[in-house]
Amino acid sequence: METKRIMICDDDEGILEVLELYLELEGYVVFTVANSIKLVEQITLHSPDLLLLDLWMPLLSGDQAIRIIRESDMMSALPIIVLSASVDGAAVATAMGADGFIAKPFDLVDITSKINTILSH
Repeated sequence: METKRIMICDDDEGILEVLELYLELEGYVVFTVANSIKLVEQITLHSPDLLLLDLWMPLLSGDQAIRIIRESDMMSALPIIVLSASVDGAAVATAMGADGFIAKPFDLVDITSKINTILSH
């Protein structure tokens, strides 16, 4: 089976490090992006199978990034799981066309479970 590629975009370096280490131990190839402005360029470069995306970031917010991705012919089918500490994060994620939502602080097992569910479809 081909190793799945996961991209994580979050402006919190600590979250990026924890998720990268954990998902690599789970057998994924992981790419991280701390600057959301570079997200589309990095998606084009690495062709991830799934994107974990923080909702509230400076410069380009998660909902703006989702809009760009969903409107792009090349990236529109990319599965996206939104990460957010926001109380209305789940509603925003669903409204924007994300495939899943995980509340911060998150449970690593929950993240793996959601990723596996989405990638197995």
